[in-house]
Amino acid sequence: MKAGARAVGVAESYRSAGGTATEERASSDEPIDERRSTLAAAVVRADRTVDGFEFGECTVGGIDATEAVVDLLERLDREDVRYVMVSGVAPAWYNVIDLPAIHEAVDRPVLAVSFEASPGLEPALRETFRGDALEARLSIYRQQPPRERLSVNDEKVFLRAIGLDGGEARDVVRAFTPAGGRPEPVRVARLAARAADRWRVEP
Repeated sequence: MKAGARAVGVAESYRSAGGTATEERASSDEPIDERRSTLAAAVVRADRTVDGFEFGECTVGGIDATEAVVDLLERLDREDVRYVMVSGVAPAWYNVIDLPAIHEAVDRPVLAVSFEASPGLEPALRETFRGDALEARLSIYRQQPPRERLSVNDEKVFLRAIGLDGGEARDVVRAFTPAGGRPEPVRVARLAARAADRWRVEP
């Protein structure tokens, strides 16, 4: 892949004013519309050059992550970006992302990369939600492409992709991961989201 090829990584971060992690705060008494997760998009070239940022937010424990990611990418407005990489499909306490919907909206291949083995999201959704809230998330989750395990620099990641075949998706992840197991667009986006989140909530 050419050194100037660009991908945009999308990641999120959520902290309470006291610095508590998303998972611990999601069951708090804080009104749901006040629990917001910071989203960051980072444009990164294959040669690791960082080439742009945009920021947004979604609801912790909501179902608006897909819309929020699409809005973030549209505001970023980078026609030169070839690939979209998101950090997993369940940010902000199971705010499930619809990869096919993002692919259709932005007309680019979309890859979701996660870093821990699991039996899939459905058991956790069934344990956490009931009724319409559960069905809404299951409906989105069941439309996602299958997840495959991938070796990158002697580390394991888990990949879902739409808009390109499996071999090309694997090549893209490896091309944007010059070291370790976390693709640079996702790694940089995560750092940016954390910094922006601290700026938002800390005095």
